[in-house]
Formats: sequence, structure tokens, C-alpha cells
Amino acid sequence: MPRGELRICRDAAGVARAVADLFLAVGQTAIQRRGAFHVALSGGNTPRAAFTLIGQEPARSALSWADVHVYWGDERCVPPNDEQSNYRMAQKTFLESVAVPPANVHRMRGEIDPAEAAGEYAALLRHNLGELPRFDLILLGLGNDGHTASLFPGTPPDTDNDRLVRAVYAESQDMWRITVTPKVLNAGHVVAFAIEGTDKAAIFCAVYEEPLDPTRYPAQIVNPPDGRLLWIADDAACGIIEKD
Repeated sequence: MPRGELRICRDAAGVARAVADLFLAVGQTAIQRRGAFHVALSGGNTPRAAFTLIGQEPARSALSWADVHVYWGDERCVPPNDEQSNYRMAQKTFLESVAVPPANVHRMRGEIDPAEAAGEYAALLRHNLGELPRFDLILLGLGNDGHTASLFPGTPPDTDNDRLVRAVYAESQDMWRITVTPKVLNAGHVVAFAIEGTDKAAIFCAVYEEPLDPTRYPAQIVNPPDGRLLWIADDAACGIIEKD
């Protein structure tokens, strides 16, 4: 059963523009209404182009960056200068180009013990955003196996849900990762998946249209009851989706 709003773009560039526009629109509204914009970023290749746009004019001047707080939905357990680091990707694509205060950039410390890093980040979220952290915007990707953030198939994605953040060993990648749990994802005001390319068509169709089985397709667990769910995808990724 399809959930949320499907926004189809012509190509990958269109996805990047749509994600960048969403980032700015949600940010402007959050700052106007609540005085701050709290956003959780994703890693991977799909958001890279969007982040690059955000770091350039005119987008760069469209937000009051002093009121922006940047977090991550997941991170690989690597140092912050490692090429695999989600933090490093965001830093290189836009954070070093905008006037966000360093104290407002809340990275997951992938270089320390994974369990310690998860506990530390959960405590940070509770301190900054309350017992049920509610982000203004959460950006997510979709893996070829149906994972999102670092919630991988084979384990119920809501395992240790009350911890807010947990350490996960990704066997397919032979590495530890840190991820927020579905409790955090489903508390978001706006949660948006960005998907592109023909290689994502089959898994996107399965996640979007097949019966709910989040242990097989963890991305299916994302469905904020009091928020807005968007799927921003290009024509190639939507190739076998049943469109209205």
C-alpha cells in the first residue's frame, strides 16, 4: 500500500534541485515558526548534488544559518576525515561554504567505540530536542537491499527503539555503523527519501508497493504518524511504480 507523497522528477539533477528546495523551504518555515531549524542529513551519493546546490548561491543566502542545527541520521564508524564519512561529505559539499556556527554541527563520532558513540548521540538528541527528538526535516536514502539510514534487512528495524540511537554491524560492508532508530525517524515533521537511477527501480517498487515487511525492507518502517512523508525520485527510479 503506497504511503506518503510521491514526487517524480525528470532526472537526477531534478531530484537534487527538489531536495535542495525542500531543505530551504522547511528550514525557512521552521526558523519563522520555532526560531531554529533542526535537520538530520543522510549520506550516500544521491544527496551529494543537493548539498552542493545548498552550498552555492542563491541557496547559500536563503537561510539564517545561525539558526540551523545539523545532525546525521547515521554514520560509518570511521574518522571524520575518512572518505567514507557522511560528515565529511556534507562538510565538503556545503557546510564549509555556509555560515552555520561550528557549535550547531552535531556529528556522530564514528572514530570512537560504536556503542559509546551511539549512547553519546542519544544523550545529545535528548538534551537538544527532548525525550522524543522531533526533527524539522530528516533526509533519507534507499539502499539496493531496502535499507535506510543504517537499518539493514534481517533484523527488525525497531530493535532497541527506545535507545533512539544504536550501533549496528553491517555484515555486507564488514563495518560498524551508528544509526538513529525508527522512533526518531517517525517523529520527524518532514521525512524525505531521495531516490534516483534504474538500479533503484526494483527495490523502490518493492518498498513502495509491496505488503509491509520491514525486517525484509527496513525502509518500509518509515511512516511518520504526525508528519509528512515524501518520496522524491527520478523517472528512472520510478520505472515500474504504478502511477496514478
